[in-house]
Amino acid sequence: MSGSFTMYSTPWCGYCHRLKGQLDREGIPFTMVDIEQQPEAADIVERVNGGNQTVPTLVYPDGTAQTNPSLAQVKSKLAELS
Repeated sequence: MSGSFTMYSTPWCGYCHRLKGQLDREGIPFTMVDIEQQPEAADIVERVNGGNQTVPTLVYPDGTAQTNPSLAQVKSKLAELS
């Protein structure tokens, strides 16, 4: 099942693991993309982060992005989009 947004991450990112766990516990659907396995995904992350490969980066259906957001920030953005 496709998620309501895409989370770009790496396997070694502690912030990514924490946010993924929080989203899973809340039952919030998302699509996970490992930027180390998909170089084109790293380009997306760099584009929204001023050239940096900062993760987790979340990209929403409206084209907006958040970098290392809190669970509250994600919920707020999803409420805004619904």
